[in-house]
Amino acid sequence: MNRVKALGAAGQSVWLDYMQRSLLTKGELARLIENDGIRGLTSNPTIFQKAVESSSDYDELFAELGARGAGVPETYDALTLRDIRDAARIFRPVWEATSRRDGYCSLEVSPKLAHDTKGSIEEARRLWKALGAPNVMIKIPGTKEGVPAIEQCIGEGLNINVTLLFSQEAYGSVAEAYLRGLERRAREGQDVSGVASVASFFVSRIDSEVEKRIAQARTGAVDERRSRLFDEVTGKVAIANAKLAYRKYQSLFAGPRWEALAEKGARSQRVLWASTGTKSAKYSDVLYVEELIGPDTVNTVPPATLDAFRDHGKVRGSLTEDVPGAEATMRKLEESGISMVSVTDALVVDGVKKFADSFDELLKAIGDKLTARRGKT
Repeated sequence: MNRVKALGAAGQSVWLDYMQRSLLTKGELARLIENDGIRGLTSNPTIFQKAVESSSDYDELFAELGARGAGVPETYDALTLRDIRDAARIFRPVWEATSRRDGYCSLEVSPKLAHDTKGSIEEARRLWKALGAPNVMIKIPGTKEGVPAIEQCIGEGLNINVTLLFSQEAYGSVAEAYLRGLERRAREGQDVSGVASVASFFVSRIDSEVEKRIAQARTGAVDERRSRLFDEVTGKVAIANAKLAYRKYQSLFAGPRWEALAEKGARSQRVLWASTGTKSAKYSDVLYVEELIGPDTVNTVPPATLDAFRDHGKVRGSLTEDVPGAEATMRKLEESGISMVSVTDALVVDGVKKFADSFDELLKAIGDKLTARRGKT
């Protein structure tokens, strides 16, 4: 069996973390669905920024909109909504074949709204209505301000992809928000079976941040015990953190509270592993796929990681392996003097900033291309 398809047989859905217009128009996305069993797609401001800056895929759209004097916000909407809407159309048969469990395409609210509850709710509603497809998800960051927005949107029946999760505590908060949103719908006599959500837990960035802090600590005086602890946790924290998050998922979506919702047709909010491309050449290029395979999960992978796993990935039920070892890794990290809370807090701040910067660069690129097109008319 195709190695990527084998992940599906193991209970894990593979979504593509990539978007470019030619992916849709040249049939590549349809081929990935057919050949690899890809079951969904995610996007973010960085992905769209790279697509606009590195390809000519959108030149026709820029020419059309530039000729009629469209501004940057209108053009941004036209570009992103068209791509996600068209991708969702391609994935619609997957959505139907999996009884609405998969087949979703995600579009993010502006990262400028990461700390704006009301703004996130309003933008999520706007995008949901504009896309007009049942198999799309609106991405909202899992910040403190994002949690009530997530609950409100779930309560209104929107599909939500919670992004930028790093800590188990933050994951617990957004899972509770999902449950509360469903419970509100149930109390109001609304359908809960049609609401879908995933919690996107970022992986590789955790190891990168921990390694950076270890390198900084080693520039000073480090005793033998601390040095040994550094060695023992290097490259292991992200996977350990993910395994413990999955255990939390199993606990939250079990028992009387969840069963009452499940009886009404509710679906669990699956954990989605994001940022699974390996950022260090010291590690296997399929590390964050091979070590996070478990039932009822999603892994969203960039094209290079997808190609690598198709070529030499190995499938086994790794996510529930040695959970006590994962607990030990997290203890050793704290004993080494590196605070996981500090790590994850910094990553949220950095993640919001990176997406906001990419969003600004995307808008600038759109503006530049519109200006260039008007100059040719």
